[in-house]
Order: sequence, then C-alpha cells, then structure tokens
Amino acid sequence: MAATAAETRMFLEVRRQSQSALLILGEPKEGGVPMDISIMPSSLQMKTPEGCTEIQLPAEVRLVPSSCRGLQFVTGDGLHLRLQAQAELGTKLISMFNQSSQAQECCTFYCQSCGEVIIKDRKLLRVLPLPSENWGALVGEWCCHPDPFANKPLHPQENDCFIGDSFFLVNLRTSLWQPRPELSPVEMCCVSSDNRCKLEPKANTKVICKRCKVMLGETVSSETTKFYMTEIIIQSSERSFPIIPRSRFVQSVITQCLVQLSSARSTFRFRIQGQDDKVFILLWLLNSDSLVIESLRNSKYIKKFPLLEDTLKADSSSARSAVKVLYQPCIKSRNEKLVSLWESDISVHPLTLPSATCLELLLILSRSNANLPSSLRHMNSFQSNSFLQM
Repeated sequence: MAATAAETRMFLEVRRQSQSALLILGEPKEGGVPMDISIMPSSLQMKTPEGCTEIQLPAEVRLVPSSCRGLQFVTGDGLHLRLQAQAELGTKLISMFNQSSQAQECCTFYCQSCGEVIIKDRKLLRVLPLPSENWGALVGEWCCHPDPFANKPLHPQENDCFIGDSFFLVNLRTSLWQPRPELSPVEMCCVSSDNRCKLEPKANTKVICKRCKVMLGETVSSETTKFYMTEIIIQSSERSFPIIPRSRFVQSVITQCLVQLSSARSTFRFRIQGQDDKVFILLWLLNSDSLVIESLRNSKYIKKFPLLEDTLKADSSSARSAVKVLYQPCIKSRNEKLVSLWESDISVHPLTLPSATCLELLLILSRSNANLPSSLRHMNSFQSNSFLQM
C-alpha cells in the first residue's frame, strides 16, 4: 500500500432520520495527485499512481452509490459529495440512572473519577424527576387560592432520590457511608417580594471526594445533598464499579441532558455554567441523530491532554453516535455581549455543572472541532462546530 494513498483522510456523517450522508475525502498531500474513487455499499476504494487503499465501513452502515450528488472540490478539505445512506446503529448510552430498574434496589454511589464509594447500599424506594425550575411561579398563576407549596422546598426523604436537569438530590440524614465528603453549612436568607426563603450557598458548601479531591456536589440543607450527574455513578450494589474513560463519560452524560431537555421543553440553546453561575460555554444543539465515521483523526491535540487519551484507543474507522452542536467559549471575558443576550432570553436553558467539568467539556469540544475538516469547523456567526459522542 502506498504511503500517499494511506494518508487520504475520510470523513462521513450519516443522518439517521433523513437517511442521508456527507462524505469528505481529503487530499493525500499538498498539490494533490490523480485519484480514482470507487464508492461501494460497504466500502470506499481510492487508487493513485502510487497505490490503492480501501476503507471498510462498519457493518451497520450502507451507502447507495447511485445517489451521489453535489460533487465539489473544497481547498484544504478535498472532495465533498452527498448521497443516501442507511444506518441501523442502536445507541448504547452510559446510564446515568435507570429509574425503573434501580428503584427498590440497594444502590451504591461512586465518585466517577476515582471509584471511591460515596454512599453504600442505599435502598431507594422513590426515584422521581423534579419539576422545572419555575414551577412555583406556574402554581401561583394557576391557583385561585393561596399557594399550598409556599415555603415548602422539595427535599427528598430518607429513601428518595430526586432527579434534576444535571443533578441528583439525596437525603443523607441516616447515611453511614465512609469516607464522608467535606460538608459545610448553608445560610438561609429571604428573597423576592413575598419574603420566600431560599438557601444561599456559601463558598464552602462544596462536597469533595476525599480521595481525588474532585467536587462532587453541594449541600442544599442540613440533610439534603446535590450530586452532579457528571461526577457520580449510581450502580446496583450487586455490581462492581464500571471503569469508564472520563472524556467518554462526560460526553455521554451531557448529550443525554441536552437531548432530554430539548425533547421535553423544546429548547435547543443552553448556557453551560459553573456552580457560581459563571457562564463557560454557549451551546446550540443542531441535531441528535448523527453517526460519524472518520479515518486518520488528528492525534496532535489528544497527546497533550490526559483527559483525551482514551480516544487514541478507539478504532478510527468505527461508527460513533453523536449530537451536533455549535458552541462559543466564554472564558476570559470572551463573547460578553452574547452571554448577556442569552442570559436575558427565556428560551435559553441554563445547565449547571462544576466549574472544572465546564472546562473539561470546553476542552472536549475544542478537540472535536480541531479534528473536523476545516470547512465544517465554523457555521454562520458561531465560532465553532463540534460533535459530542453519545
């Protein structure tokens, strides 16, 4: 096999719902050489005067060669064309929490980063989703009598687990687990015109894993703790701790949150913010039915960051289910005007995570963007286009 042929890059994005695909075949080297390209249902073949290379597609992906259209050459990328495709890949998501199967079971809470046991053998009798953050205002609008839920925050009982947009609420009153996170008190203050009381966290309310010092959540009251989904794995006590690469876990949890929120609330724009409400990323969800296949991914950025090392082990020509997003980084005072506009827009949904995880997500998005063909890295006024693996 000739070196020039082997260096040809292939990028294929398949949309499951529309059964269509975008295929990009990169130039083998600067200046280009004559190349014959053959597209078959299950493979691609590229011939140059110096050799031939064939790329086998995953078994679940089939192309329709006769449907090729829109052939064009893009400088820096290579050949672009569109065609029909069939993809039957069933996405196997990393489970954040299986409400139906794990309710009534004894569960163990682990720190995802190091595997430390946080809560051991907790029997959860009720696993319930929390209402939207503005549910109290809606009750006030619809009720013709005084609000029956006024000054009654939704806190879980001993065997409850409440699920928010990006967190779990758990009652720790009778927990005997060891080691205990570094818990700190909160202060009560009254806000708004109706003097409703709200718990305002102090700077020292973080829940910290004693082994790896990662922030797992925050104390909400003397008995209730909020654990972030990106930091905790909840597993049946009969099973052992699953070792999942950090990058893959963060992507899977975030994509599930985005897909669920967009489906339930018809919102596609999100503010990714830290626990102190500082905005790190503005995110716009484009679609959630993409299947991405690429060869010769750029490993230059991966080698610099341990968070991304797990991607080197993946088969470069394997199919990856992904959501497609546009994003704008907002660190170091970037995009301040856009952040202000999005903060005042009620159609933009905030997604709160630990600040360190927000930075991890930004690094993952930047890595994904750098690995895309250059023509796909930007769209309209947004600086960056990216894929997050499901």
